[in-house]
Amino acid sequence: MLNALEVFTTVVVGLMVGVEFSVAFVMNRIFNALPDDSNQLAHAHGGRMLGAVMPFWYIGSLVLSAVWAIAGWRDGGAGLVVTAAALLIVSVIMSILLLVPINNRNKAWTPESRPADWKEQLNRWERFHYVRVAVIIAAFTLLVTALV
Repeated sequence: MLNALEVFTTVVVGLMVGVEFSVAFVMNRIFNALPDDSNQLAHAHGGRMLGAVMPFWYIGSLVLSAVWAIAGWRDGGAGLVVTAAALLIVSVIMSILLLVPINNRNKAWTPESRPADWKEQLNRWERFHYVRVAVIIAAFTLLVTALV
């Protein structure tokens, strides 16, 4: 049963990393190449879509990692899993404090209602997102290492 939990947790976190990596290095680059109105609307739509799913995914990944750490406490990789869970906590805190406030503003903007500094706010979100992606990649790497 522990093996199934380990694999399931690793897959869930790995998929989350893949989505967030794609947002950072594929989707945002595509959106930023669009004309301003389309760019802003694409970011707002993406913020609404992923903003509805990602809280559950981040918290679910953290809970799964914590359960794995507790269930496998006597196993050799428990320290790696605990460290991965700690990194996932950092990613959740970063999300709540840094990224979600910007996303909550962004997802309500329209070309008519967006503030003058909307591009600067989205650039700030992207910089924070790059750091968060690095944090969750590190967590995923630790989980994979603990798995093998």
